[in-house]
Amino acid sequence: MTTTRFAPSPTGYLHIGNLRTALFNFMIARQAGGEFILRIDDTDPVRSKPEYVDGIKRDLEWLGLHWDRVEHQSARFERYAEVADQLRHKGLFYECFETPLELDLKRKKQLNMGKPPVYDRSALALSDAEREALSIERAGHWRFMLDQSRIEWTDGILGSISIDAASVSDPVLIRGDGQVLYTLASICDDTDMGITHVVRGSDHVTNTATQIQMIRAIGGTVPSFSHHSLLTGPKGEGLSKRLGSLALRDMRDAGIQPMALLSHLARLGSSDPIELRGVMEDIISGFDLTKFGSAPTKFDEADLIPITAKYLQGLDLVDVAEEVALIGVPADKAEDFWNVVRTNISTLKDLGSWWELTKNGAIPEIDLEDQEFIAQAMAMLPEGPFDTTTWGTWTAEVKQATGRKGKGLFMPLRKALTGMSHGPDMGALLPLLQKIPRK
Repeated sequence: MTTTRFAPSPTGYLHIGNLRTALFNFMIARQAGGEFILRIDDTDPVRSKPEYVDGIKRDLEWLGLHWDRVEHQSARFERYAEVADQLRHKGLFYECFETPLELDLKRKKQLNMGKPPVYDRSALALSDAEREALSIERAGHWRFMLDQSRIEWTDGILGSISIDAASVSDPVLIRGDGQVLYTLASICDDTDMGITHVVRGSDHVTNTATQIQMIRAIGGTVPSFSHHSLLTGPKGEGLSKRLGSLALRDMRDAGIQPMALLSHLARLGSSDPIELRGVMEDIISGFDLTKFGSAPTKFDEADLIPITAKYLQGLDLVDVAEEVALIGVPADKAEDFWNVVRTNISTLKDLGSWWELTKNGAIPEIDLEDQEFIAQAMAMLPEGPFDTTTWGTWTAEVKQATGRKGKGLFMPLRKALTGMSHGPDMGALLPLLQKIPRK
């Protein structure tokens, strides 16, 4: 069975980069009728917060990325200890005692000598007495001993990958304070949970190489790995400093629609054009991982606004009835109100301003040269209630009386009634206007 996972750390809120990874793994599982696991990487007891776990779930539920089960890495420390012992028994796990400062000095020295900044395995040369003395003085950390050969796999996006393990430091799996790091937890979980496919960012390629060796070392089956390109800003700039504005909860609060966001992200960076889809099933069926490239992918949150607007245009009142009711639109006016304004909003947050206009009227916008014309026209406007024929009948009479026509007729009248130079069809809008500015 195809089994995928999304493994966020609950140390903050989900952002657009997280979503790309979650969405790809979700769609792979759903296309195959498999299982999608939400795996909370909460091995850091200090930075992991329950409110972030709740936030992660809330964002995924908002988007319709429903998981089949939840796993918490904090509940699996005993299993990680078992695997660590297994690696020690095989001679693949060794304790090191360098401080961060000492390691940094080593790396700088290697770079100055033109060598790659790879850990030199000096801990393996320690005598038992030296190791005992250091263990009294400071806490040791544990590294996995890589087989310094080439690690090769066929990536689902990048194609053939070959990495010389000799150019990579033996990864630290357990810190000096005893904290299990993601690499150890991940290979244990992927093995125990039967993960068949892993899709993540291209910044994890080297991690994948080391994890392949580790999975094999504990007797696991290596999943199919794919590494998608990293997102940049619209000008190619990194997103790291802008992630605060790209948090999913902020997009939700801004009125971005889930289908707009998912439709955009499911095609962004692929050879397929971005097309709005109305339901998740259509997004899933059109997903093809092989069509994605390796080049950095530009993401501009401004692109989500017109897609959201297009999505809203296709909705019926039943789809937005709650939102329309919340702003105070009476049930008997809701259908007409929505049909009038839906083509003139970018997000549902715009509904409030349109209801304010229809309920309380607008501040007229009247150009100096149109003042006399507007006064004459408004005097000809009948008393309400209005219907869908009122606008046509009234403007025809005004045209006859003033000689005005075309834009010179309709634009000043629109601006006088709505305070705007553009908007919905006035024939449909006029019956909704409860207050008419007569002067």
